[in-house]
Amino acid sequence: MPPEIIPIIEEPALIVTNTETSLVVADIHLGIEWDLYRSGINLPSQMETRLERILGYIQANSPDRAVLLGDIKHNVPQVSWQEKDEIPHFLETLAEYTHVDILPGNHDGGIEFLFNRQKNIRVHSARGAVLDGVGYFHGHTWPAPELLAASHIIVAHNHPAVRFTDAFGYSIVEPAWIRTKFNAEILKGRFGNLDFENPAQWADPELFVMPAFNELCGGVPFNESTQEDLLGPIFSSGGIELEASEVYLLDGTRLGLLKNIRKLQHTRARTRPSGRRYKNSESSL
Repeated sequence: MPPEIIPIIEEPALIVTNTETSLVVADIHLGIEWDLYRSGINLPSQMETRLERILGYIQANSPDRAVLLGDIKHNVPQVSWQEKDEIPHFLETLAEYTHVDILPGNHDGGIEFLFNRQKNIRVHSARGAVLDGVGYFHGHTWPAPELLAASHIIVAHNHPAVRFTDAFGYSIVEPAWIRTKFNAEILKGRFGNLDFENPAQWADPELFVMPAFNELCGGVPFNESTQEDLLGPIFSSGGIELEASEVYLLDGTRLGLLKNIRKLQHTRARTRPSGRRYKNSESSL
């Protein structure tokens, strides 16, 4: 049987069940408060609150592993005093309850030096890994070729969301799940040595794009984005079937295919007086 992938309702987290049970969260961005402080926004650390939320998932689901799908820390290229203080406690506390797998993101340089390496924590390649039959990578690199033989791949990095705008121009941005497929023709150009006729090398995997766990990161409205707006080579190259993506809200609502959502009045990108389109900013990332 293929792996079962179930979002936790109203939460940016997944439960993946195959021969084991895995809890998956992405884009935690511990230390973002320090970056905001330097920009003039003073917020207390939310680390303990985020840790308690994840421990709640663990208590409710008893996973064999917690998969942290990149960007555990926030500040790059430096490591802030906040991260030096909080990340060891965060990771080592999780490791007391379950095995921890880290798939590093572009913000995670040097994270292997921020915890006791005798703990139940493993840092994988930035190009991803196959864990219990499912491929995982953060999304800021091309995936390792072996991931393409998995039936399902889970990725993060873009903080997917949908923007809803009313007739007066007021809008809200809601985090979203994206479910799609790869564009095999684009991948053939990148992975020239891969035999796409061999199921042992190419399984035509289903791709799940995770929303950010840290709500302070904001989101990228996919209903207003082209492939050139998205982050990471697999996205910006057209390596995913963007228009054929299915979009779901965290409460489980299926909004439909992205190409159809773009046509709806309340999800259509509005323009500024100058005629320029609204664009989500990720300047802090």
